Amino acid sequence: MTMSRETDGMSRRGLLAGVATTGLAGIWYHPEATAWEAERGHDSLRITGLELFPVRLPRNRKWLFLRLVTNQGISGIAEATLGGTDKVSELKTFFGLIDGASPFDIRRYREQGLGLAVTGGRKMAGAFSAIEQALWDLVGKTLNVPVYDLFGGKLRDQIDVYANINNATIDRSPAGFAENAAQAVGEGFLALKAAPFDGFPALDASSDEIERATTTGVDCIGAIRKTAGDDVKLKVDFHSYFDVERTINVAQRIAPFDLSWIEEPIDAQDVVGTSQIQKVIPQRLAGGEFLVGLHQFGPLCRTECVEVLMPDVQICGGLLEGQRIATAAELHGQTVAPHNAHGPVATAASAQLSAVLPNFEILEYQWNEVPWRAELINPPEAIHEGRIHLNDRAGFGVELNEQVVAAHI
Repeated sequence: MTMSRETDGMSRRGLLAGVATTGLAGIWYHPEATAWEAERGHDSLRITGLELFPVRLPRNRKWLFLRLVTNQGISGIAEATLGGTDKVSELKTFFGLIDGASPFDIRRYREQGLGLAVTGGRKMAGAFSAIEQALWDLVGKTLNVPVYDLFGGKLRDQIDVYANINNATIDRSPAGFAENAAQAVGEGFLALKAAPFDGFPALDASSDEIERATTTGVDCIGAIRKTAGDDVKLKVDFHSYFDVERTINVAQRIAPFDLSWIEEPIDAQDVVGTSQIQKVIPQRLAGGEFLVGLHQFGPLCRTECVEVLMPDVQICGGLLEGQRIATAAELHGQTVAPHNAHGPVATAASAQLSAVLPNFEILEYQWNEVPWRAELINPPEAIHEGRIHLNDRAGFGVELNEQVVAAHI
């Protein structure tokens, strides 16, 4: 039976009451009814403003948080760091699509804005995705349910995370990487990632310069493995510094270190080159952190040239698009490990998405950049034994701690 909001002049609540009087209560259940009635109770809820909270980090870096506010005092937060924190004009563009609208109209927002996000560059994609995140948080808090319940319910209570020790490693020597690896493992992390080839010389540099940089990177990976032990899953991000030939060479040299994946040795959109690499190296490939929308992920899925897809809710189009990408990956036997190299709000949003994906593998966690990171949100961010334990609070389950945020603007 198909039900509209009004059936023969009777409201859905009235229809359900009528069913109860016939003795059929208990076998009639329509999960959309409760959500629709909750929304109906907020017919007058409208988005009225957008607030930005830039947070300064060492080495001239920033995190950018935002908050959508409404005429009823309910708000929703998000992170807009990826794609650049200087995206105020782009955020204003997409806020114009929801100004004065109901936060429940997420699909309408997507219909109006996703095309521009896909074609407009990283700032546009980041702005669109941030507002999409905040809408989900706002709807969850309006209905007093976690966002994972809005996506059909969670499949897991704990989210496995790996410590990305790269940004925290100022000493880029093997000893520097090993020191941070030891600390992260000591804190209970069971998986690590680093990018020891950052700053790799251009591929037309002299062969001696390329070999020195290659040897240093390989030695760093070896030092991490020796320090972390054989049971820790180790991942290496190449940040697209290589070409096909160099990737194959390096992959063979680091094979004894038993990596769980190599991430984006070349541009993720070069599926021909990525397929050539995949056919001959022993490690799995992962990638897709800067791709926007299902259609940009499509070639990675269709060619199956990576084993692990890495959509980032801050730029891929948001949570709903992230779920669509994961579904496409599942059809091709690929797992999903959301990219998440920034602050605690993006981590909270990514954890909600990770909870509902059947093919979820592991979530990235930006480790130890600043000592006050956890306190930027309430309740404070907590990682125990390499896992985030989901709470049952509404929305993303967190709020901004404005006092701590203000201290670092």
